[in-house]
Amino acid sequence: LQSNKEDNAADPLLCIITSPPCFPPPHPPSPFRETPASSPIISATFPHPSSSSLSSTRSSRRTLSVSIATTTISSLILSFYSSALSKSAINTDFFDLPNSGGVKALDLRPGTGATPVDGDQVLSSIVVIHYYGRLAAKQGWRFDSTYDHKDGIGEPIPFVFTLGSGKVISGIEAAVRSMQVGGTRRVIIPPSQGYQNTSQEPIPPNFFDRQRLFTTIFNPTRLANGEGSTLGTLIFDIELISLRH
Repeated sequence: LQSNKEDNAADPLLCIITSPPCFPPPHPPSPFRETPASSPIISATFPHPSSSSLSSTRSSRRTLSVSIATTTISSLILSFYSSALSKSAINTDFFDLPNSGGVKALDLRPGTGATPVDGDQVLSSIVVIHYYGRLAAKQGWRFDSTYDHKDGIGEPIPFVFTLGSGKVISGIEAAVRSMQVGGTRRVIIPPSQGYQNTSQEPIPPNFFDRQRLFTTIFNPTRLANGEGSTLGTLIFDIELISLRH
């Protein structure tokens, strides 16, 4: 574990792309367990206990408390250790998406539903997704998320687009094209498949986030210094919610 920590510290991008998925699980497990309602709690009252009896009872209670605390700590350590192993196990699961221009993908959760259709505008799918968008050049700065866009009752508003329309950056279209409904995929998008101009979606609705994103990607000084491959690298976690033709 120490070796993995040192390796990740040496490579900030590796830390970003191997971080846990942004989407919370439907029913996150808790390391703490309450006493089941069905488990009876038995107590008894003894009149006029002797001092030796009280001392023995207190000692038993201390021993029981220490035992429970030790068991709880051990369970937490095992839980965190298992989590670390799970994260290290996905480090090598990225693969190149065919005909994507260099987009790399990792399926965090495979889908079981339909796959989008990418044809002409009549046959193409209208795709509904949730996403977290991060910028590698800013140490994984999350510049936009559909979960931050709320409707009138506080529900997150998904992002909707037509596959093949050209309005969305190529890297997201390449990622969604081979996904199935219900799946979640993490993609590393190179600059050539990311933002080529400021009109391509998805665009952060917050003006300052939008300005920060584009002034970083299209920074003329840093581009002239040969930092283009670093500035425009994007990391998206995409969840395919639904689609229609």
